[in-house]
Amino acid sequence: MASLLVLTVARELALPVASVERTLELFGEGNTLPFIARYRKEVTGGLDEVQLRDVRDRAQYLSELEERRAAVLKSIAEQGKLDDALKVKILGATTKQVLEDLYLPYKPKRRTKAIIARERGLAPLAELIWAGTLTDAAARDAALTFVDVATEVPDIDAALQGARDILAEQVAEDAGVRGWIREVTRGKGAVKSARAYGRTEEVSKFSDYFDFRESLGTIPSHRVLAIRRGETEGELVWSVEAPVADIAPRLQRDVIGSRKASALLGVVADDAYNRLLAPSIEVELRLELKTRADEEAIIIFGRNLEQLLLSAPAGEKSVLGLDPGFRTGVKVALVSRTGALQHTDTIYLHQEDRFAATIRAIVMRYKPELIAIGNGTASRETETIVRAALRELEPPAPTVVVVSEAGASVYSASDVAREEFPDLDVSIRGAVSIARRLQDPLAELVKIDPKSIGVGQYQHDVNQPKLRQRLDDIVESCVNRVGVEVNTASAQLLAYVSGVGPALAQSIVATRDAKGGFTARKELQDVPRLGAKAFEQAGGFLRVRGSRNPLDASAVHPERYALVAKMAKDRGITLQEMIGNESVLSTLDLAPYVSSDVGLPTLHDIVAELRKPGRDPRESFVPPAFRDDVTEPKHLSAGMVLEGVVTNIVAFGAFVDIGVHQDGLVHVSQLADRFVKDPNDVVQVGQKVTVTVQSVDLARNRIALTMKTGERPAATPTISPRARAPQVTLPATPVQPGKGWVAPNGIRFK
Repeated sequence: MASLLVLTVARELALPVASVERTLELFGEGNTLPFIARYRKEVTGGLDEVQLRDVRDRAQYLSELEERRAAVLKSIAEQGKLDDALKVKILGATTKQVLEDLYLPYKPKRRTKAIIARERGLAPLAELIWAGTLTDAAARDAALTFVDVATEVPDIDAALQGARDILAEQVAEDAGVRGWIREVTRGKGAVKSARAYGRTEEVSKFSDYFDFRESLGTIPSHRVLAIRRGETEGELVWSVEAPVADIAPRLQRDVIGSRKASALLGVVADDAYNRLLAPSIEVELRLELKTRADEEAIIIFGRNLEQLLLSAPAGEKSVLGLDPGFRTGVKVALVSRTGALQHTDTIYLHQEDRFAATIRAIVMRYKPELIAIGNGTASRETETIVRAALRELEPPAPTVVVVSEAGASVYSASDVAREEFPDLDVSIRGAVSIARRLQDPLAELVKIDPKSIGVGQYQHDVNQPKLRQRLDDIVESCVNRVGVEVNTASAQLLAYVSGVGPALAQSIVATRDAKGGFTARKELQDVPRLGAKAFEQAGGFLRVRGSRNPLDASAVHPERYALVAKMAKDRGITLQEMIGNESVLSTLDLAPYVSSDVGLPTLHDIVAELRKPGRDPRESFVPPAFRDDVTEPKHLSAGMVLEGVVTNIVAFGAFVDIGVHQDGLVHVSQLADRFVKDPNDVVQVGQKVTVTVQSVDLARNRIALTMKTGERPAATPTISPRARAPQVTLPATPVQPGKGWVAPNGIRFK
């Protein structure tokens, strides 16, 4: 029979009990998520990666809950206070918060007013008052018997105060009371923020939050994160405003009830709320807001990262990488089709003729197929000279592509870069990264901390362990979906392969270097410390092109080679004749090959792989076409139609690179002619889109864009390069989410 944990996970996630049970067994046996998703579909009932991750994470939460429940029961039992009623409540707690509420009265704590009152012998007085038979006057009479200078209870008022302290703490630690106050505050409360005392700056990126109030239940994650950042930077103070008018009367009724000492207990209720409950509940709800905002931001970051990592690769093409800069010059790095560094240089924009001559010389000598230009400072100036230089050469000229350089500087100063290029200047390493990320974004970006890639939302403010876990999951998923060529992959890329990890990746590279490369998948079993389990987990994701067995270059797992060979033999053809043979594969009867451990899902995957062995799931590479006459924000005008690339997606819209150093914002309301709730339903990072300029605010570096087709004019305005406005220097950083501004449609973004 399935365990309670399995039944709970299955019920909460609406999944078959058998699927959940078998999935958790697979995880328990040390299998990785990518391996289970790809090669154990029959066992899990076809659960996808998202469902598998949900099962894993929910089971982990419930396991932690059970561990905490056991600790709570043990602690209360050791105090001699665990009765049957309390035990039933604790065993029935379904969340950590409910469990902690039940444990609160028994939790070891610092010396409180109530503890001091108990030490002075006032607990019996509190019990008499709580029993409900004493009136206020009778309570004063009863208090007289507790007056004792020796116990620091000098008079009746001191005795009553001690009793009130005990009762206030008792009320504040009641799980039921805390529960309903938390729910009422959560439902009717609000987030309030104001300018921090003593701050007098006229211009602030947090000015929209100087007098701000929004419902606790509806405030979006990006506003919570913006307010928290404002607090961190000392510009804002914020609080959770509770609906006291709803809470106070109800709490008075709960505390007083039918008890006769109404005046005394009314004071107890007020003290319990104002001194104990309100601050405590506010701390909890502030943490809850942060947790919720963190989770949403992490989901957005993870989704953006996934889309970026799976961007279309240019493939095995030689690339000239340029890392632009004014003062320090443009760093040049040429890489071969395999990513090997062939040439480096530094050229300067102010020496335009020499710059152009150098570009032409490199192109004529090495004949690169692509030129990758980083999109930071001096990008468009560099692109202008490069394009002019190429026009003087005989065709075909290399294709010029502007590439995001986010994280290139982080990579260039990293241990990974120093290991790859120990004798290369730090700045040149950045140009190498720019060139290589055009060839294969996934292979290059795995070398960079995902938080530095520039597709997140307040990624440095959210829960870092949870963010790291999510990003590691995303990178691992992407790497294994694409597959890795074991003879060319870096150790950083290999480390994300199912079952490998950093240490084994280094061992694979060392073995590869020592023997001059692998000629077959089975040779991976000769790698030190790569045992049977690791080979099982990694084998299907590691590709060996050029092997005598064509399946070694495919996603067919080695454990199914014999099955595929039998398929070919049954048709009377060789394996080579079957691969890519649509007439054979489309008429293949799979029923005879179904067994206890191989079902139709796996067989369909095998046939799909045989159609196109080692197929890359990423889209084909098509460079975006930015307009030559639009290179700066000052060249934009309302109504202009442009092609761009989505660079970042946030809860309130998408940022788009239109080739002017400043990303424009397409608000969620402008993403389509229909209602859009989630921007990810319409766009993804790296997607090429057509946008129309709504407005340009040069002073605040704001570009408002729309993707609504109804917003486009009949004719697209053009601007002559010779009739440009005077030079206006704007920072090249993109618009950051969380900085309030008002769009042309009147919507305020915060």
